[in-house]
Amino acid sequence: MFTMQERKKVQELPLDKIRPNPAQPRRKFSQKELQELSDSIRANGLLQPLTVRRAGGGYELVAGERRLRACAMAGMRFVSCIVINCDEQQSAVYAILENLQRQDLQLFEEAEGIQTLIAQWGVTQEEAAVRLGKSQSAIANKLRLLRLNPEERRKISAAGLTERHARALIRIENERMRARALDFIIEKGLNVQQTESLVESLLETRNEQKPKAKRTFIVKDIRIFMNTINHAIEAMQLSGIDAVSHKMETEDYIECVVRIPKAQAYAGGRKPA
Repeated sequence: MFTMQERKKVQELPLDKIRPNPAQPRRKFSQKELQELSDSIRANGLLQPLTVRRAGGGYELVAGERRLRACAMAGMRFVSCIVINCDEQQSAVYAILENLQRQDLQLFEEAEGIQTLIAQWGVTQEEAAVRLGKSQSAIANKLRLLRLNPEERRKISAAGLTERHARALIRIENERMRARALDFIIEKGLNVQQTESLVESLLETRNEQKPKAKRTFIVKDIRIFMNTINHAIEAMQLSGIDAVSHKMETEDYIECVVRIPKAQAYAGGRKPA
């Protein structure tokens, strides 16, 4: 990223003269990890200098946000820095690239960082993929995460859900349904496979509600009917109905019992005589 000549420009600079990079994509920092890094720096010194540029009568951080914060926690007044010549746009690119290459960005921070780079470079997804050493499909999948609104992103991050959870939810285009599904996934602690199954059942239920041309077909595999029951149960649970099912097998029959609380079954309607 930097020339050998630039790497030799290591200087001891006042920490209070270095301001953070406004283009820093990382929004959350683990206090535990920062404390561990701070303790290491206090004991062994700063082994890897920060990268800064001159700006506004002082310096602006280009790369090394965690190290800068850890140095401040360690009470250091001066820190080792490499001073490089770059403009504001180049500084933003370097900051984002450093974090992307570390591969420990939170999933939405990474997606936002890639989107920013594409805007900064003025390139297509395909060209960005080449520069970042990723496949075009990987870049497209990352950017697709940004279809989720800020509140959904916050909930997914807070709950520690994975990128696959988020990608499954994106399939639900209706925002109200997607919000209910997300709350259900978090409340029940669904894993990826369960989440994908839930989303599939919701989409199937929604499609079944749409008018269709009349057709006749024959299904011989009982598992298809059992899956339909399971999907119906999941859809009712998602709607707030405490429905449960029990399946029992005897020598001659497979018996499936669905239990729905009467208070919920007749809510908003009249109980039949």
